[in-house]
Amino acid sequence: MTYFVYALASLGHNYIYVGLTSNVIERCQTHQKGLNKTTRPYAPFLLIYTEECTDRKEARIREKYWKGGSGKKKLKAMRDLLL
Repeated sequence: MTYFVYALASLGHNYIYVGLTSNVIERCQTHQKGLNKTTRPYAPFLLIYTEECTDRKEARIREKYWKGGSGKKKLKAMRDLLL
């Protein structure tokens, strides 16, 4: 099964959420609708990054990278170019 790492930037707050899923479209919709407790206060979002991974283990490794210092810094730069 293919997994994806994705990053969402809040349009109203200085907040970036990084997660992993097997269905990016469905997962982003749950965030937009406020169905995720963690991200509900920060909606609406812009999808700023997706990365396809071969399996869940690889996706988890990449998710940890994007949540860390240098990964988060790159995501902030991407967000700043888009917003």
